[in-house]
Amino acid sequence: MADMNDDELLDALGVEVVPLKSSSQTPREERIIAGFEDILRFHDTHGRTPQHGEEQDIFERLYAVRLDRLRRLPEAQALLGSLDGPGLLSGVATPVDVNELDEDALLAELGVTAEPTVGDIRVLRHVRSHVEIKAAEEIANRTPCKDFERFADAFEEAKDGLKTGEWLTKPFAKDASIQVGDFYIIGGQVAYVVEKVEGNTTKDGRDNPRLRVIFDNHTEANLLLRSLSRSLYPDGDTPVGKRLIKIEAGPLFADTAESGDIESGTIYVLRSQSEHPFVKEHHELVHKIGVTGGKVETRIAAAAKDATYLLAEVEVVATYKLHNVHRTRLEHIFHRLFGAAQLDLLIEDRFGNPVKPKEWFLVPLHVIDEAVQRILDGTITDIVYDPSTARLVRESEIR
Repeated sequence: MADMNDDELLDALGVEVVPLKSSSQTPREERIIAGFEDILRFHDTHGRTPQHGEEQDIFERLYAVRLDRLRRLPEAQALLGSLDGPGLLSGVATPVDVNELDEDALLAELGVTAEPTVGDIRVLRHVRSHVEIKAAEEIANRTPCKDFERFADAFEEAKDGLKTGEWLTKPFAKDASIQVGDFYIIGGQVAYVVEKVEGNTTKDGRDNPRLRVIFDNHTEANLLLRSLSRSLYPDGDTPVGKRLIKIEAGPLFADTAESGDIESGTIYVLRSQSEHPFVKEHHELVHKIGVTGGKVETRIAAAAKDATYLLAEVEVVATYKLHNVHRTRLEHIFHRLFGAAQLDLLIEDRFGNPVKPKEWFLVPLHVIDEAVQRILDGTITDIVYDPSTARLVRESEIR
């Protein structure tokens, strides 16, 4: 046996020697195969081809776009035929509704671009980091939610709230907290954190529990908190996800912001310096109540040229910061409250056109401040302003 060479020794032991082969496939062909294998795994998991449609998971929509492109690729049948046991390539490419995300927008949202091969932009390549890919895979690894009906009302409340202005969205902030009961938008779908399944920590000691997350397409996933966070804010610079917040969840406005509040803007009370006889006579009573998301100073900078401000300089006599509030809704509250005392004044703008300014009221400043406090403590319900007594009273008292 000592005289045997390596090949003879292996042959005597019954070990077949298979020579190593260098890959005969080009990098482009390897990418095509890898992309098709993703689609095959989806088919094996779900028992169907990936579908287009806003109701589908965004990764499924990506695979649907990719499959359509592969079906149009001339060399795909020859290259992928041996892998295509389910016959996915023989189907007809599904047309995408023009109202849905177009392919470029869909791919850009997932960090996928066309491979810059000369004369060919049909082949996809992933450009996301390994960490992002792992987070995305965990998000995509979902199962049907068998008790979705338990959470259906919560989803409806959030979606309806966005339409009515009772909920708002905010880009997910870097390293922001994630809590049970939170709603997020990830890849065009609403996600609801309903339970902390188990507690874990990262290697550096940060909390990283596993969470049960329900999605509005009736699927769910058990996600590590850090994976969910990376899917919302993947590259450390640009958020791709949003947080949904119910406006009533925080104070309407206050002198200081509480933890987690969103500063929506400022309510301001102005007093006019107009020389108009009526305004000048009732200088201490005529006030403008407005709301702005920017700086009050910027808003009133050109007051003397704007009929909205009575074509005169104004004095800021009170301001209140807003937190977790829909500014338009707040304006409606003040218009309802002081509607009976709205200033009925017609002036000409600088072009000679008649203008009736809004948001000006014949109300003492202390009454406006009382209204603010009542809104703050929730006692504004059924309260109106009585111009005859210059007081806030219950509606029933002036009927």
